[in-house]
Amino acid sequence: MRGEAVLKVGLVGIGFMGRGHLDNYLRLEEEGFPVKLTAICDIDPDKFKNIFVKGNIDVGTGTYDFSKYSLYSDIDEMLKQEELDYVDIALPTYLHAEASVKALNKGLHVLCEKPMALTSAECQQMVDAAKKKDRKLMIGQCLRFWPAYEYLKETVESNRLGRVVSGYFFRGGAPPRWSYQNWLLTKDKSGGCLLDQHIHDVDTINWLFGKPEKVSTLARNIIPGSGYDAVSTNYVYDDGKVINAQDDWTLEGDFGFDMVFRVNFEKGNLVFEKGILTENPKDGKGFAPELSLDMGYYREIKYFADAILNGTPITVATPESTMETIRIAEAELKSADSRGALVSIK
Repeated sequence: MRGEAVLKVGLVGIGFMGRGHLDNYLRLEEEGFPVKLTAICDIDPDKFKNIFVKGNIDVGTGTYDFSKYSLYSDIDEMLKQEELDYVDIALPTYLHAEASVKALNKGLHVLCEKPMALTSAECQQMVDAAKKKDRKLMIGQCLRFWPAYEYLKETVESNRLGRVVSGYFFRGGAPPRWSYQNWLLTKDKSGGCLLDQHIHDVDTINWLFGKPEKVSTLARNIIPGSGYDAVSTNYVYDDGKVINAQDDWTLEGDFGFDMVFRVNFEKGNLVFEKGILTENPKDGKGFAPELSLDMGYYREIKYFADAILNGTPITVATPESTMETIRIAEAELKSADSRGALVSIK
């Protein structure tokens, strides 16, 4: 099918993450990959004037020639006017379900930014719409495509270092003050740190180890109106492995941003920090595996487009799996509201 078809894409939302997606479409087009961004939709006219606020990591920092695209401020108008193969949704979380269902109902495939939605009920609406129209739906849980995390996944599944004994996952940085009308720091729109940022590690744990039996979460609200800003969750598994994930988006000053994992196996451990993965065998010298330098954002978009072009199923990040991640997060929220009480996963 390569060489015969070029996917036409509409990008909805060019805030911080949307610009990251835009950069990757530009790269894919330059590389000759058969995908073409033809339309962009955003409610904020300043975006089309290249007026942006910098985020916490280095994605989407360029200046763009928007004259190449059909520009819209309304998704309904874009879906009505454009002939597209799929829609890439990088809107605020509270709009994910509505926008995804609209696009799916138009017969378009949908790649939607994480988290899938604010509630598992909204996630189910998205899954149902995709099934009804027989369209592909994938959520951009980028760590499933991040080389260091892929290496960890392979190590868990292959059992080459034995069974997992324990694992610790962390991410954190300064409060996300760059969002349009401050939606990221508005609980009802983002779900707070737990659903917006911590969700990366919730999803990673679900992807690596499967659904836990129970969770216990301690969390704290620091920024008024934002929901939980600092989170620590213990995940209970029937084999007894000790798994914890923490997130804090109130780390001010020169901290910057960091994401970390440490997973201990029977025969060694894997540690990822400051962007470097190290494998430490129990009976050998530690080393840094050779990994792709591509970020997960690029690789997830390419994977999704490839699945459409080749007619292959989405297997790395199925919508059912990412919906399960939201169910785990809902249990964490319930536990946090009860000051760490153990909560079973539905």
